[in-house]
Amino acid sequence: MNSGSQGPRRDRLIFPLQPKHVHSSSIVECPNGDLLCAWFHGSGERRAKDVVIQGARLRAGSDAWSPVFAMADTPGLPDCNPVLFVEPNAPLWLFWIAVPAESWEDSILRCRKATHYADDGPPVWSWQDDILLDPGDRFAEAIAVGLPSMRAALPALDQPRGREVRETIARIQYEAWDMSKRQRGWMTRCHMTVLPSGRWLLPLYSDGYLVCLMAISDDRGRTWRCSSPIVGMCLNQPSVVRRRDGTLVAYMREEDEIKRRVLVSESRDEGETWRVARWTDIPNPNSSLEVIALKDGRWVMAFNDTEERRDSLALAVSDDEGRTWPIKRHVERKPGGSFDYPSLIQTRDGLIHLTYSYQPGDPPGRSIRHTVVEPDWIAQ
Repeated sequence: MNSGSQGPRRDRLIFPLQPKHVHSSSIVECPNGDLLCAWFHGSGERRAKDVVIQGARLRAGSDAWSPVFAMADTPGLPDCNPVLFVEPNAPLWLFWIAVPAESWEDSILRCRKATHYADDGPPVWSWQDDILLDPGDRFAEAIAVGLPSMRAALPALDQPRGREVRETIARIQYEAWDMSKRQRGWMTRCHMTVLPSGRWLLPLYSDGYLVCLMAISDDRGRTWRCSSPIVGMCLNQPSVVRRRDGTLVAYMREEDEIKRRVLVSESRDEGETWRVARWTDIPNPNSSLEVIALKDGRWVMAFNDTEERRDSLALAVSDDEGRTWPIKRHVERKPGGSFDYPSLIQTRDGLIHLTYSYQPGDPPGRSIRHTVVEPDWIAQ
């Protein structure tokens, strides 16, 4: 526990620093108060066949995470980007991707479910499937309309860079009509959103199209379909929050170094359609972020608050449902380190839990770090 005039904060490594690549964690609170965390582990990412999904458990009231256990492994393929989700009636879901052909664009979206996961060790998975999605022609139509509207918002680019961006826009518009390409490569990263209507929204992104969409289920995961795409310039890894008036807000990483800013889009029809994304003033160094709504109405964002490096990780607070973010406090700030891909929840006791990929640089090694703070700590 770190305490004092700046308020309480607790930090733990889920496992000791080690040499393998560990990344893209996801944390959830279980019905009994335990925490579960998952991440991918291996000698690389999409080109490393030994990459698997691992997990660990923090028992309610404990100060130490359990030994690491296996969560998912597709033989011969890398498994990446796990997302954990606990249904309102308690079953645990794991969403993730298996990556054929060493290509993000060929990723297979997978899911499995467990009803028995309170014991030590891994959950007992009772069901597994792949989620196959068809965005349809409206996907291509939305891109044809939306991407040209982004050109006016582009900053002045040098001639080679400007030509590259124009060629990318033309390629995406053309390939959006390719049924084979648009039906694969959809990837997970941020938490599921459950709407008051009971609708589930699983935020997805594509490295092939650099646009996002929602996988929608109105029957608690039995069937899935696509929303219209979130169209924008080099979008990735949406995190979705709901305002009190029902508006959904998606915050996204910028995948290319154009403005080095977070992008945002809104939906007013429960995630069916989305406005063309616009840039915000929030810095982004081509890195994932996550946003949640607290029980008291405030929003919290976990993000790398720089334009180029991931050596600074911060929490920010908004009192006006994401319109402004005037309050910020750093969780990590160390030149030479890397602290990224945050996963963010508020537990039933009101505390904020944050996990993220942790690579301090000195000492060498990698882990997943778990940080716990009270909401007011950010403002102190």
